Amino acid sequence: MRLLRNNWFWNIILVLTLIICAMVLAMHFKNWIGTDDDGLNLRSGFYRVHVPYQELDSVLLVDRIPPMQRLNGFSALEKEKGIFREFKDSLTNKRVHVFVDNIGHQKIKLVYRDSVYIYLNLKDSVETIQLMNNLSAKILNVE
Repeated sequence: MRLLRNNWFWNIILVLTLIICAMVLAMHFKNWIGTDDDGLNLRSGFYRVHVPYQELDSVLLVDRIPPMQRLNGFSALEKEKGIFREFKDSLTNKRVHVFVDNIGHQKIKLVYRDSVYIYLNLKDSVETIQLMNNLSAKILNVE
């Protein structure tokens, strides 16, 4: 009985650690995509990107992402998220944001500001294609 009373501090620390880990996992569980009048907002946990429609150069559908080095982020099961650097461009330190919920499905490659890349997809491939069609329509409306 005395042992349980003396370890209350460590029990609280353990429970708080488990709660924080569960919250971080929930934040990274899926991509949160928001659109407004001037741009596209991508969020997944700690990673956030705002892509203005006026600076959007191209929207492509690709089967695979190129080989890249992960600067930070994670890969788990079908998910690939974080900031990467392409192998062919390792001298310029150009960063590529990756928001992939299902690595087996097609991905959207966004190019904006002439040379900044983002790869993204959603868990459902139909929603990914709908998002690509909406972004392609935005490019045509801006031009």
